[in-house]
Amino acid sequence: MPKVLVIVPFPMDADNLDKRRAQMKSVRLGPDIAFDFKPVVIAPANYVSAQDALLADIGILEAGAAAQADGYDAVCIDTVSDSGMNALRSMLDIPVIGPGRHAMLAALMLGEKFSVVCMWDRWRPLYTKTLAELGLEHKCASIRSADLQPNNQELLGGREDEVFPVLVEVALRCVEEDRADVIVLGSTTMHEAHAYMAERLPVPVINPGPLSYRLADAAIRLRLSHSKTTYPTPLTPRPGPIAAMGAAARSVKSQAR
Repeated sequence: MPKVLVIVPFPMDADNLDKRRAQMKSVRLGPDIAFDFKPVVIAPANYVSAQDALLADIGILEAGAAAQADGYDAVCIDTVSDSGMNALRSMLDIPVIGPGRHAMLAALMLGEKFSVVCMWDRWRPLYTKTLAELGLEHKCASIRSADLQPNNQELLGGREDEVFPVLVEVALRCVEEDRADVIVLGSTTMHEAHAYMAERLPVPVINPGPLSYRLADAAIRLRLSHSKTTYPTPLTPRPGPIAAMGAAARSVKSQAR
């Protein structure tokens, strides 16, 4: 049976990990593929600075570096920032799926232009970076924020009545004022709002996490992976220092208890 590793970008307990795993309910994958959700041990508090981006890359690289050796057939990264994706693609031959870029590319299969709806305007650089890398700035109608600080542990639980209508209102402005044909959710932490938004908007709404699971499944079955011309293997791989950073983080965490 194929196995996919889903790297969750923050350390978290079992209950909060289950909130991430709940994304699986939004996609039908069948019983013949398994998904394991693994939280990182190295992470920033949030993704709002260059320091945060570096820590996120390191943490996700450490969490996924041994995925192929551990018998996984693909890796999904559970953050629309696609943190660590490039580094993991250089180290691994199996598919590594970043939901941010794939959500944007999927949006262009469904319409001419898309908008990104996010919780927090401080996440804007995450999207502009990916748009620049893909050369898709002209295809993005807008990036709009609900201006509500997110909770990367509890997600939207207990805030549905407050958050869901605001997200719909923001998305409608993208459609009516910015002429977006498709809405892309700006974070996998927003997955709980997807069904509510999809029922109330006149355009498709892309849920990046479940999309990445379906794409990983397709890549495995089609025997496709990233190009090593674009993501060349390091001439001198350094798995030891990468593993050592993870071990050090685990030791610090253990001592803190």
